[in-house]
Amino acid sequence: MTTHQEWQQKAKSLQLDGRAFIAGQRCAAASSETFQTLNPATGAPLAEVARCDARDVDRAVAAAREAFESGVWSKAAPAHRKAVLTRLAQLIEEHADELSLIEALEAGKPISECLGLDIPESAACIRWHAEVTDKRYDALSPSGANVVSMITREPIGVVGAVLPWNFPALMLAWKLGPALSVGNSVVVKPAAQTSLSTLRIADLALQAGVPAGVFSVVTGFGQGAGQAIGCHPDVDLVAFTGSTDTGKRFLHYSADTNLKRVVLECGGKNPQLVLPDVANLDTVAEQAVAAAFWNMGENCSAGSRMLVPSSMKAALLDKMLAVLAGWKTGDPLDPAVKIGALIEQRHYEKVLGHIEKARSEGANLVCGGKAVLVETGGWFVEPTIFDNVTPQMDIAREEIFGPVLAIIEYSDVEEAIRIANDSCYGLAASLWTDNVNNAHKVAARIRAGTVTVNCFGEGDLTTPFGGFKQSGFGGRDKSVYAHDQYCELKTTWIKLD
Repeated sequence: MTTHQEWQQKAKSLQLDGRAFIAGQRCAAASSETFQTLNPATGAPLAEVARCDARDVDRAVAAAREAFESGVWSKAAPAHRKAVLTRLAQLIEEHADELSLIEALEAGKPISECLGLDIPESAACIRWHAEVTDKRYDALSPSGANVVSMITREPIGVVGAVLPWNFPALMLAWKLGPALSVGNSVVVKPAAQTSLSTLRIADLALQAGVPAGVFSVVTGFGQGAGQAIGCHPDVDLVAFTGSTDTGKRFLHYSADTNLKRVVLECGGKNPQLVLPDVANLDTVAEQAVAAAFWNMGENCSAGSRMLVPSSMKAALLDKMLAVLAGWKTGDPLDPAVKIGALIEQRHYEKVLGHIEKARSEGANLVCGGKAVLVETGGWFVEPTIFDNVTPQMDIAREEIFGPVLAIIEYSDVEEAIRIANDSCYGLAASLWTDNVNNAHKVAARIRAGTVTVNCFGEGDLTTPFGGFKQSGFGGRDKSVYAHDQYCELKTTWIKLD
């Protein structure tokens, strides 16, 4: 295991390149403008990043279209695309230390999570979709003996992918894997706060054999590069992960331009529902803490609402506090740290504002609630639990996207289901029960795209991920279902003599 001091030394020698990646080359923005990406643990600058605008997006989309129409990737044998993507997965694994360090520095994520989960899962995702490339079959319709009617999938064309800052490499893999697998060209805009790992993976993709123009990265801000992708008339589909408000803008962009397809994975206010039949609360406590505080709560599927019977609340809270005592907050480069820094000062202040609002509305602060490690210059907030929360409070309704958990008591299971579903979101939920009948019946009534039973999670690469209501639109990430959304479905009807 690399030590804290060794990671700090590696960070000092790390070479960071913030230039955009367009048509197979690193380049400055057309304007030559840059912006600084900051280290959330210190507030200090890390690198200068190209501030791309519509001109850079035009260049990237033109290269993507040229590559697509040439057939160098779109018409390549599926076995060839599979081999290239498999090589990319291998290169990500070979550069795992470097990519993990970049993400820990730029996103404030604990290095143990980056190295143990995010980067290995990113490689695994690319490899999984690579394996699907030459294993899906098209079909013939049962249209009669005098007709051959073929139903085939074709790549949609140029895909724009707009990424969030909370899981930079992994969310890239969720979009890139299926989009490239089926033969599309992809133009990616990473979040302004976390561009560097995406840029580095673009270098590796070129090394793996992805042709120039097939995968470009335009860095910058939403009102520049992001909006330009959403409004571009030659982008066929936009895949977006981020806030619901921003996701809605892409629907407007599509409607106002070329009716490009839009796939949205947006916010969540996810319930953890503990049923009265649960006997052993130890596992519940461990998983509930992970659900609420993993990745500093900066997770769209975070279990930020916990619904518990009144009779169980005190015992469960005691166990959760005992678990939380082992969660160290501090420098993300310390392998012992489990809670790193929030992404930026504006978000840090927003989270602290939600905590103060909860206090003013009458919620009871059980633990946390303060900014910590302020002497570092970084944006650290203690893991925070409130109880005596009512479903009408902002803390129970707004997506805080920080290390804040709301405990809500209920009197019976019918009330618990009503509270769980009383949200504009429907991304994920967790259910705790010792009764298999309750597991099936209650899970079926929770309006969420993923319901986990007796655990917290998002399934695996074989399961689709996305939400109901305002948590999602137009498709799903992960699984073979993700491949379909990056394809057009064609019928070829051949009349025989």
